Amino acid sequence: MARPSEGETARTPAPSLDGVMKEPHHRDHRGHGGTRRDFSVLSVPSLVSFSLRGGTQLSAGADRLVRAGLGLALTISLSTAAASAQSEKAGTPSQVQAETRVVDYIRDHLQPGQPLLITELYNKVFTEAADRQALDKLYRAFFRVPLFVVQYQEKFGHPPTLDTIAGQFDLHAPGAADVLLRVMESDPRVPKFLTRDPRSGEITSVNVALVRSDPRFGQALEHQLTGWEGKHAPPFNLPGVNGANVDSASLGGKVVLLYVWFTGCPPCMKESPVLVGLDHEFKGKGLAIVGANADRILGLGYTDAVRQRYLTEHQIVFPVGHWNAEANAAYGGVAIFPTLFLIDSKGMIRNQWVGFVSAEQLRQAVEKVVG
Repeated sequence: MARPSEGETARTPAPSLDGVMKEPHHRDHRGHGGTRRDFSVLSVPSLVSFSLRGGTQLSAGADRLVRAGLGLALTISLSTAAASAQSEKAGTPSQVQAETRVVDYIRDHLQPGQPLLITELYNKVFTEAADRQALDKLYRAFFRVPLFVVQYQEKFGHPPTLDTIAGQFDLHAPGAADVLLRVMESDPRVPKFLTRDPRSGEITSVNVALVRSDPRFGQALEHQLTGWEGKHAPPFNLPGVNGANVDSASLGGKVVLLYVWFTGCPPCMKESPVLVGLDHEFKGKGLAIVGANADRILGLGYTDAVRQRYLTEHQIVFPVGHWNAEANAAYGGVAIFPTLFLIDSKGMIRNQWVGFVSAEQLRQAVEKVVG
């Protein structure tokens, strides 16, 4: 599997990550140093159990996530809104304010050694729609952070920064990434696979072996990290974003470059012109590029108008569909964006890339497959 370039996963862009905030250094990692509580990680099963405790009905988004299965919940990842769509993106001022309220409350009420009770937050604290939407987003992130951190460590050889975590999970509130890690660390049922700097809160080491040996995480990690080269590409049928549904059955006999991305992902923005160029160069030679937009499955609030404007501004004319739960599960889950799969005319995955891929690297791989 090709090794992604360091820093080329979806991470903090100055304008598009923080929304109304300015630069990444404005993030408030409050709680570090003298006011920071003890560190300690969050388990997916424990989150499921406490989120359903008391028979409380969660919001539709959270309920769908639980019913979709842990595999999906563990593997999808989040990121940011498009810089060119500031007025319509998910990180509007009111949404950032709601997320900040939720993050601040969780930060102030976390108790070391005690799991967070989501149902109590829904029932007693956050009753407004905007606050519950923000809680839904954080709830989804709770599931995905452990596997993202481990996969990032595996791919890049070092842990992700707090800003990188914020970028992957579309976090706009000051200090939100730190709070997510603290929620993980507060649950006594979860293996302590992280160590963090007591002053900065940054992750200093990740015990990948400990996570792999844990039955709650190991199977999902094995599926994600072993790579897809040489395996048969699962079929997909994606609802169309810029036209008809995108069905892999209609692409038989073609070489397919499947590109999984989301609106506003910084390395995806960098990848777009590369793919447009490849489309122009190889479309007549049997290459079909398929964009799979993950906004909906990630629960991001981008409108069709925002997505269409993104496609127009980036001059994307190849088919784009909505990455759905079935496709995400079939492909083992996508934990870092963008992710690309090069599928030959016989349906075999020849290459898989995670993070930004250069034009030359893609061109060389495509040329070998299209012959």
